[in-house]
Amino acid sequence: MLNKKDAIAMIAVKDVQAAARFYEGVLGLTRLSTEGEEVITYRSGNSALNVYHSQFAGTNQATSVVWNVGGEIEAVVAALKSKGVVFEHYDMPGLTLKDDVHVGGDMKVAWFKDPDGNILSIVSG
Repeated sequence: MLNKKDAIAMIAVKDVQAAARFYEGVLGLTRLSTEGEEVITYRSGNSALNVYHSQFAGTNQATSVVWNVGGEIEAVVAALKSKGVVFEHYDMPGLTLKDDVHVGGDMKVAWFKDPDGNILSIVSG
């Protein structure tokens, strides 16, 4: 039933305007629409991402959004670092840390957080 329908990522934040500075200024997402002070919808590739106000912002301890950046992962990491993004380092079986990128076979992944502590990642492979 839903296999041919687009999905929209939902990211809970405490301060929508502070989140907008991060998602637009740091990540470079394009704003599609704004619903008052509660929701901003962004375009990311062919997908949409909603940043919305919630009292539960930052409580998710798992990855919220993953962007597949293909072979550009090291360049994207460098670009994000130049904008002040700090990358998370995790001890995970089968993955080796090389600078800020975790490597496991053909897969490469890097994790970082938004201002509310939501875990975001970029992946190659």
